[in-house]
Formats: sequence, C-alpha cells, structure tokens
Amino acid sequence: MRTLFLSSKILIVAFVLVLSACNSKPKNQEAEQKSAETATEENWIQLFNGEDLNDWQIKFTGHELGDNYNNTFRVEDGLLRVRYDNWDEWNGAFGHIFYKDEFSHYKLRVEYRFVDEQVKNGPGWAFRNNGLMIHGQSAESMELDQQFPTSIEVQLLGGINGKDGYDPRSNLNLCTPGTNVVMNGELIEQHCTNSKSETCYGDGWVTAEVEVHGGEIIRHFVNGEEVMHYEQPQLDPRDATYEKLLPADGNKLITKGTISLQAESHPTDFRKIELLVLDE
Repeated sequence: MRTLFLSSKILIVAFVLVLSACNSKPKNQEAEQKSAETATEENWIQLFNGEDLNDWQIKFTGHELGDNYNNTFRVEDGLLRVRYDNWDEWNGAFGHIFYKDEFSHYKLRVEYRFVDEQVKNGPGWAFRNNGLMIHGQSAESMELDQQFPTSIEVQLLGGINGKDGYDPRSNLNLCTPGTNVVMNGELIEQHCTNSKSETCYGDGWVTAEVEVHGGEIIRHFVNGEEVMHYEQPQLDPRDATYEKLLPADGNKLITKGTISLQAESHPTDFRKIELLVLDE
C-alpha cells in the first residue's frame, strides 16, 4: 500500500512538472516577446487625438470642401461624433471626413457605436450605418455634388430590430463606390457583398479592424475575428470618376489612398481611430 501511495505521488509530481513546462517560457523569451509587443503598440498612429479635428478634412455633397455642414462632425467628451441635432430632416447631403495623409500598407482599427435616433427621413438602408472608406480619392478631387468618394468601403453596421429582433445583419460588409475587387479569383462588380460576421445588436462599442496590403489582399475583422477578405482593389471603368482618377500609366489597380469616415444619417460615436503602418 505504501509503495502504491509513493508511486501515485511521484506520478502526480511528474504530471505537474510536465504541465508547468508546457505553459512556461524561458525568462529571456518572455522578455523578448513583451518587448516586441510594447514596440508594436508604440507604432500605432492615433489618427484621432480626442481633442480636435485639425488633421481632418470635411466634404458634404453640394458643399465646398471644409464646410462642416450643420456642425455634423464634432469632438465632444473625447469622442469624434456624427450628430444630426442641427438638421430638420435628411436632405441627401452625405458627409465624409478625411484624414490628411494617404496610406498603402497598414492596419486600421476603430472603436465605434451607434446612438440615438436616425435623422428624420433618413434612408432605410442607412439606419445604423456608417463606413470606413479606404484606398479613397482625395477630398480635393471630389466633385461638388459627388455623394461618395471613389474608394473601398468597409461598412460599419448595427442590428436593425434590437437584441431580440428577427433581421440578421452582417457587419463589416464590402461596398465599392467607383471600384471593383477580386474575390475567390472572380472580379466582383456588384456594389455590396456581405461578410460572414454575426449581427452586432445594441449600442455597445464594436472594434472594427482592416488589414490592407496595397493592391493585394485586404481583410476585415470584427472584434478580432476575420469575417471577409478579397484582393486587387481597382477602379471601375463604368464609373464617372474612372477617367479622372486613372493614372497616366493606365494601371487601374489601387495601391494606396485616403481614409475617411461617413455621415449617412445615423448618429455615430468613434472613441478610437488608430493605424499601424506595415512593411511593404
């Protein structure tokens, strides 16, 4: 009996040692990993500083560049807010706020939420709808009455009927104003393509991330989970902006561009907008 007890005790001790070995790392390896993680975090650029919109340009349909129509884009309580309290009703003036620089290879991460009620007579499709416009044309190159910048749109969407509703609505879908992409080897010319994400109900904060590799692959993530990817973003020859934006070499592939956020009739809050430049 004593021998059996000692044998069991030895087996337990051995198991604990093996388990510890599987879940542990050498101290120098842990230090190197922590240092690498810290360095990565330090490289994130805060596109929104929580204080003002000095690094951003605003363009509304039918209005000159720089006109923040009805004070729709504003900074309050450290948040970048899209608000419609100064609007009587929706009148078709789509708004976009552009960051000052262009980017090619990067990760873009935002934290957003939908709040309050949609402005009166806002489009049904724009309920709890905003977007990250990437690989976009410059704000200066937009026509006065142009509704959306030619770009790749990563849709930010909220559930329609609340937590107990019956209408599922995927998030971080793809829309392509003036552009096309390739998906699974096929040129996608339809305007919008749904992702495989779950519905994001309620008014809670959602983390949206886009990983962009120039004119190659682009990936969408919702709360850390990949929900869509595609490649070869390109100008659409059918669009009115095609000839204007096509470079002199005739290459319609889009390898870089602006980043902008939308004002499409539903109030939205952004508390973080940050970017990590990736190696090309």
